[in-house]
Amino acid sequence: MSRYYDYVLGLIPAALIGVTAFLNLVGLSLTAAVPVGAGIAVALMGHAMFVRAPLDDAARTADAAGTASRSASAPFAGSGSD
Repeated sequence: MSRYYDYVLGLIPAALIGVTAFLNLVGLSLTAAVPVGAGIAVALMGHAMFVRAPLDDAARTADAAGTASRSASAPFAGSGSD
């Protein structure tokens, strides 16, 4: 089963080569099309690293458990030491 990062790894060269080729076919010069394709590939990498950051299963489970316990308690409950 393919996951998000498998798609990202496939889309990086596809964006770089595909967008560059498309823009070149449309009439943009190659020296202008390559930075646009590279920018889209970098945007994909940035999204994969910072927006959907890869977490290991332990961190993901701990984060989900922390979120669940925080939502079950009072909204402004702290550590109990005021």
